[in-house]
Amino acid sequence: MSNIASYFGIEAQNLRRYYKHKSSSFHQWEQKKHCDTYLLYPENIGPYLSIDETSLSKGEIYTYVTNKEAKGKKGTIVAVVKGKLSADIIGILQKIPLEKRKEVKEVTLDMANNMAYAVKISFPEAMLTTDHFHVIKLGMEALQHVRIKYRWGQWIPRIKPSKLLRKKESNTNPIY
Repeated sequence: MSNIASYFGIEAQNLRRYYKHKSSSFHQWEQKKHCDTYLLYPENIGPYLSIDETSLSKGEIYTYVTNKEAKGKKGTIVAVVKGKLSADIIGILQKIPLEKRKEVKEVTLDMANNMAYAVKISFPEAMLTTDHFHVIKLGMEALQHVRIKYRWGQWIPRIKPSKLLRKKESNTNPIY
C-alpha cells in the first residue's frame, strides 16, 4: 500500500483508511464479528485437506485448515482458528455441517496429538496422514543421535571389563 500511496503522492495511512472504509466491503463482511478469533469458509472444503499451526507475529499462533486441491490459490482456506487447542479447533470446525465434513477423505497433519484428536473428531470419515516433512525430520534427528553416540563411543577410551572386575574384587573384604 505504501508503494501505491507514494506513487500517487498521498499519505499511506490515508490510503489504507480510505480503502478500509470506502473501497473494500469490510463493514458488510459477514465474518467481521468473529474475525479476530476465527474465519470459516465451508464452501472451500474438499476431499483432501491439511491442518497445521503457525506463529504469525508476537507469539500469536493460528491453526490453518486448507484444501490441498486448491494448491494455494482461491478457495484454499477452509478455516483459520486462533490458537492450537483441540477444543477450540473442534468447536469451529463443527460449525461446518456434518455431511460436508464426512466428504473429507484424507487430512495431512504433523505429529501433534492435539491436531490428530481435532481431526478425528471433526472429520470422522477421514484418514490421517503424517506429512513427509515431519517424518523425514524425525528420522534425521534419530540418525543424528545415533551418529553422535557412535562417534563419542569411538573417542572415549574403553576400560576392559576384566580389569574393572579385578579392581572391584581386590577392594572387597569377604565376611566370614
